[in-house]
Amino acid sequence: MAELNLDFLVLPTYTKYSLGIADNSIYPNDPPTVISPTLEITVPGGHNSVSIVFNIQDFNVLNSTMLGITSQGKEEALPDGVYTIRYSVTPSYINFIEKSFMRVNQLLEKYDEAFLTLEMMQCDLSIKRQQKVTLSTINFFIQGAISAANNCAINDAVTLYKKASTMLDQFINNGKCCGNNFIVNYV
Repeated sequence: MAELNLDFLVLPTYTKYSLGIADNSIYPNDPPTVISPTLEITVPGGHNSVSIVFNIQDFNVLNSTMLGITSQGKEEALPDGVYTIRYSVTPSYINFIEKSFMRVNQLLEKYDEAFLTLEMMQCDLSIKRQQKVTLSTINFFIQGAISAANNCAINDAVTLYKKASTMLDQFINNGKCCGNNFIVNYV
């Protein structure tokens, strides 16, 4: 007979309005008999952590109301940042798993919009090359933030996220040409 092995996956929902969490646990009984399956989620941005009943062996989709950010009917985009999720069953002092991850959905939405402008612009080749390098650099920082959060390097994750966000804002607000990254790194 298998032993209890709690696990969950944070899966993309492809929207900034929801968070998807799938149960990936191994339960000793079939059907599973667990008591009080609970997710405790800490949302970035100074929000209180919230406890939610976790539907085992299922895909749980959460929104801003379920996470205690907004009231029913006033759902909004979930904030980017480092989320901490703890899945536990009774007794929770021995049966739990905790993970942190960096949510970047809003930043990626801005990145996608900036990226799509490349093909529509009528610039000379060196400017287009510079823009591609700048966007590649921004993407590198975004991926670094995600990797840092996945490896519990929260301060590094936040620093990398802020750097990517600042560079993206400069790219969007300064006519798409924002520096000499290509010259410095590739010439």
